Amino acid sequence: MDKHFIDIEGARLSYVDQGQGPVVLMGHSYLWSAEMWAPQVEALSTRYRVIVPELWGHGDSAPPPPGTTDMAALARQYLQLLDALSISRCHVVGLSVGGMWGVHLALAHPSRVDRLVLMDTYLGAEPDPTRERYFALLDAASQAGEFTDPLLDIIVPIFFHAGGATVPEVRERFRSDLKAFSAETIRNSIDPLGRLIFGRENLLEQLSQLPAERSIVLGGDQDIPRPPAEANEMSRLIGCLAAQIPDAGHISSLENPRVINDFLLNWLPRAAG
Repeated sequence: MDKHFIDIEGARLSYVDQGQGPVVLMGHSYLWSAEMWAPQVEALSTRYRVIVPELWGHGDSAPPPPGTTDMAALARQYLQLLDALSISRCHVVGLSVGGMWGVHLALAHPSRVDRLVLMDTYLGAEPDPTRERYFALLDAASQAGEFTDPLLDIIVPIFFHAGGATVPEVRERFRSDLKAFSAETIRNSIDPLGRLIFGRENLLEQLSQLPAERSIVLGGDQDIPRPPAEANEMSRLIGCLAAQIPDAGHISSLENPRVINDFLLNWLPRAAG
């Protein structure tokens, strides 16, 4: 996937821009990059213009600019990207933190978002025990200046099917990518962005404002950090459909790409709605 670059609030943002047609803006997971969506970019770009901005400090994006203080800031920054590309309306497909900022974007600027696909995400506040656990992992990585093997033994399995047998090559590549993060990247990007994500506000009460007929919640049936119960809770609040992705954990886009591709190609309109 070819990368493009743009200045947003004084920092260089990297993004993929591939294909032609109605725009699909895709948000990837924390600790990943646009490559997480590679199977979907390949499939969707035959019918749509697919844009995948990379989180600050991830992929080829620079560290977060000073104004990146909460989830609403990420939505504001990606709106600036849409404005710079003269995109007035798009579908939003967000996985994990991509879904979190995607909801902020849809709530703050409803005229800019057509269909909203929330995958393996949760718009409630992070439960206290897991937030503190994640903060402790960030403390350890920042102190060490790297993701040590003991940390990777904890972190990597969180993102995949609990059975441990799926996509071994993806798991190994993910582990290698985390191992390659520099101390500077961990301390200046990964740590502050992680605290922003896991310290996010509770948006559950606002979900009823989303357009139920144009929203859907998807999640891997074996998702560890974002279990199906959370997806069902959000779908009830939105009043929209929810569906489980079989044989998939948190990164369902890579664990069961065929199901994700088929769904998106069938559910996303090819003309503005």
